[in-house]
Amino acid sequence: MFYDSLQRFDAFSALSDPALYTPLPEDWIVGTSDIVGSTKAISAGQYKTVNMIGAAVISAQINAAGGRAFPYVFGGDGAAFAHPGKFAEETAAALAAVQVWAREAFDMELRIGMFSMADIRAAGKDVTVARYKVSDGVDYAMFAGGGLSWAEAQMKAGVGTVPPAEPGTQPDLTGLSCRWSHMKSTNGTILSVLIQPTEGVSSAAFAKVAEDVLTIARKLARGGHPAPPGGLGTDWPPAGATLEAHASRGSMSLEKRRRQILFETLIAWILLKTKIKIGGFDPAHYQRMVAGNADFRKFDDGLKMTIDCDPETVSALEAVLAEACRNGIVRYGLHRQNEAMMTCIVPSMMDDTHVHFIDGAAGGYTQAALGIKNP
Repeated sequence: MFYDSLQRFDAFSALSDPALYTPLPEDWIVGTSDIVGSTKAISAGQYKTVNMIGAAVISAQINAAGGRAFPYVFGGDGAAFAHPGKFAEETAAALAAVQVWAREAFDMELRIGMFSMADIRAAGKDVTVARYKVSDGVDYAMFAGGGLSWAEAQMKAGVGTVPPAEPGTQPDLTGLSCRWSHMKSTNGTILSVLIQPTEGVSSAAFAKVAEDVLTIARKLARGGHPAPPGGLGTDWPPAGATLEAHASRGSMSLEKRRRQILFETLIAWILLKTKIKIGGFDPAHYQRMVAGNADFRKFDDGLKMTIDCDPETVSALEAVLAEACRNGIVRYGLHRQNEAMMTCIVPSMMDDTHVHFIDGAAGGYTQAALGIKNP
């Protein structure tokens, strides 16, 4: 299949080069989502819930795909993905199920949309994709071409709507969890960075700005990765136990599933604290892979990063981006906070294919987008 045939690149900075991206086939479809009123939810301290719903969109698509690889990207308060058109019906059903679940479990409205590549190209945009290998077990899709941004704008305008699911529909969110503690900044600031090319700017001009930004970030330890290399900490009981219960309870009562999760996480907490290997599970290795598999930076019709910055790096990034904005090349948003957070999809703890989405813990990408600066 198309996506399976793409080369996996292991140098993130190389992916600022548009020549490494391949257009999606004409018969593919693109799905988009975002939470209506996410800014208000963040102000009310519900950003962990916002992130959980965004990741749930991807989790439902992964489970519906049944092991088939496809490109997707996490955006904080939503997500986007692409599939061959022949899977449109199951894709729409999984997307609509998450919409119902978000409304019934959390009283949050998830906006959703699906679009054909033919429609995207007819609008003068494209969706091109590359694969970034973060470890032997995990790679993430990088997107360019402006098509995802166009689709999101159409979705917000009420175009490309997906038929609603029946009330009470439960999505398959197997593996979705949020058990790790927040990651405190060691350099002073967790910086959410959102950079988009301006309309009509050349891909080469934007790539040059992205390279300059990544060159600055590379001076930070591990490129500003906010997760400790030895793995994240975990508390018991985990702060996200109730959220995870909502995701995985199925027909079970919420409280019963929450009690199960508390028991499961207690065992996991003991193993992670003691580093005792049991049944082929190596806690130390798993913790290292959690950090190694995390998506703290991505190309998503632009560049997004959640990085642990010192004040000098923040100033240097702001200077580069302000100049590029004045020159009409980019629009950008930055948001400062003290911690980053992680939402996870873990089909199994026994292999290295688990994926982990990082965002700022106090608004992150959503707040960066709210304060975006235009030329």
